[in-house]
Amino acid sequence: MNHEKAVSFTEQEKRILQLAAQGLTNKEIAHSLGIKPRTVEFHLCNLFRKLGVSSRTGAATVAGKLGLLE
Repeated sequence: MNHEKAVSFTEQEKRILQLAAQGLTNKEIAHSLGIKPRTVEFHLCNLFRKLGVSSRTGAATVAGKLGLLE
């Protein structure tokens, strides 16, 4: 996937990506955002697809290169 293409992310996806990149588990992310762990899994799957990766590490690496992580 060409990561230079404009890929849009929801605010919730950005928050989840940032927390996942910090090493939080799905359960911890869910608790932090007041959502269910299954919802976190759903968002992570969408993020992986949008970023063209298959893991949290890959997502964090690409997100860092795209300037999505604070």
